[in-house]
Amino acid sequence: MSRRHVKEFRPDEALGLISADREGKVMACPSCGAAAVTRSPARPGDGQAVEGRVTLTCDACSRVVTYIDRANAEPKTAAPTEHR
Repeated sequence: MSRRHVKEFRPDEALGLISADREGKVMACPSCGAAAVTRSPARPGDGQAVEGRVTLTCDACSRVVTYIDRANAEPKTAAPTEHR
């Protein structure tokens, strides 16, 4: 019995999709050119990003990329360091 292979985007394709998603642009699959890329969880109606894990899946070729969206997260501040 063979393992099911999950098709993933190449790194350059994945970065392009993630960038387009973060900017709220229309996404097309960079591998097959399909115009339908599904975002899970769906972006709320007000257009605000949802913090947490986001999965982008091409409806035609089923390629997948997952990333952690921290767009609205507060930046972590580094503890002050003492220089001696």
